[in-house]
Amino acid sequence: MVIEIIDIHCHLTFKEYEADREQVIEDAKKVLKCVVTSGVEPEDARHALELAEMHEGFVFVTLGLHPIHVAERTDQEIGEYEEFISDNKRKIVGIGEVGLDYHWIRDPLKIRRMKEIFEEFLGLAKELDLPVVLHLRGTGSDAIEEGLKIILDEDVREAVFHCFTGKPQLAEQICEEGYYISLPTSIAKSKSMKKVAKRIPISQLLTETDAPYLSPTEEERNVPQHVSVVYEEIARQRKIDVQVAEDEIERNFEQLFAVEL
Repeated sequence: MVIEIIDIHCHLTFKEYEADREQVIEDAKKVLKCVVTSGVEPEDARHALELAEMHEGFVFVTLGLHPIHVAERTDQEIGEYEEFISDNKRKIVGIGEVGLDYHWIRDPLKIRRMKEIFEEFLGLAKELDLPVVLHLRGTGSDAIEEGLKIILDEDVREAVFHCFTGKPQLAEQICEEGYYISLPTSIAKSKSMKKVAKRIPISQLLTETDAPYLSPTEEERNVPQHVSVVYEEIARQRKIDVQVAEDEIERNFEQLFAVEL
């Protein structure tokens, strides 16, 4: 059996894997071609790079500042973190996750700062010529629509809307602008995600788990190999062979992240 499935976004450094991280990665290697783990703040970023070094060619890294971590960092700390990311440019495949989160952040001052830092990281991505992994969470499609407007205004050319939860029409609009949509394992329970899987060009589709979150099985920790659920659902919705989905998504991954597998 040729292994071709990819998890473009997970968090292997998180505490949920503290007890058995190496085993989780070894199990993932039996089923996946590669995974991308996302460093969401400075300390996490260091762990992510260490993990990628230990599993070279299998674990890839994107580094960003998750919007929920913006408020706890000073401008100086964020500046130093951006320098750290620049210094490690050759060890990463993208900037992210970065973006807007109206689910957890409601305070107007914190929202303003969140937007400023988001734009700052978009600038960093352009400077380093790296794609952006977008975290856009809020009421309905508000955060996604706003995020789309911001990246268009900032002239960001390469981006993926991670864990897309918006309406199919919005997904089509995003694809018309040349960006990618990544669907997570929670597609199993989402009619809207299934419609997105069916309607947008397969050339702009990617697959992820967001592990340890969004497990297809209630109350269970998610793991990278569960990304197979997304491939199966894409194949079902598009009435294509799973192998066709695997080939297309691998091509999309290589195209967006400039990685040759």
